[in-house]
Amino acid sequence: MSIAELFSLQDEVAIVTGGAQGLGREMSLGLAEAGAHVVIADLDINTAQRTASEIQALGRESLALRVDVTSKEQVEQMVSQSLSRFGKIDILITSAGIGQWRKAEEMSEEDWKRVIDVNLTGTFLCCQAVGREMIKRKKGSIITISSMSGLIANTPQPQSHYNASKGGVIMLTKSLASEWVKYNVRVNTIAPGYMETKLVAELLKSYPDYARIWKELTPMGRLGRPEEIKGPCVFLASAASSYVTGSVLVMDGGYTIW
Repeated sequence: MSIAELFSLQDEVAIVTGGAQGLGREMSLGLAEAGAHVVIADLDINTAQRTASEIQALGRESLALRVDVTSKEQVEQMVSQSLSRFGKIDILITSAGIGQWRKAEEMSEEDWKRVIDVNLTGTFLCCQAVGREMIKRKKGSIITISSMSGLIANTPQPQSHYNASKGGVIMLTKSLASEWVKYNVRVNTIAPGYMETKLVAELLKSYPDYARIWKELTPMGRLGRPEEIKGPCVFLASAASSYVTGSVLVMDGGYTIW
């Protein structure tokens, strides 16, 4: 295969949870630019529809679905609707997630459960439902979205529940990769560092010192640009990574090397 063929996703079908905005939107657009048709699954259906329209403007097909990834029923409906529309699922990206800053000693049980339910249980439910279909076809690439927070404890913000959820996503990824490799289903994870999404930019207005500290602790001296996740995403989704499974692709500007 040529390099262009290796990275091509021509007529592949992808589901991206949390695909309406932020990193999910960038990955959805990246997949479409590489040739894939994309299902945008998100709680925010209006924004999902706008992202789907952007994908259609690229000449690809897209379907926007309102999905709560913590609901097994809604996740299974997402799979069913995707199959009804496209007949197959080649790629899954589990980008739906939430973050929260809470001191561990003050954290409520509800806060703990919510972050774990969305970030970890939601990832599992989506992988399980889509994975069953991929196993039937003996073909598929699953990309979970973890975080460098699954590898290190961030500072100065307190977020033990978030870190625990992302560490769980990394181990879930490795476990699924080991179980499903015999079905030709690859499972990898992208672990972003600090990314300058609109949500993060708004949050930092209230915590200006955090931005300074984060940049000082990052060898590249800056936050990541959201569009920089497109390359790792297309690589792991495509035949270019055909011998890669169970891997953690860290894109953090070097944060975890110190």
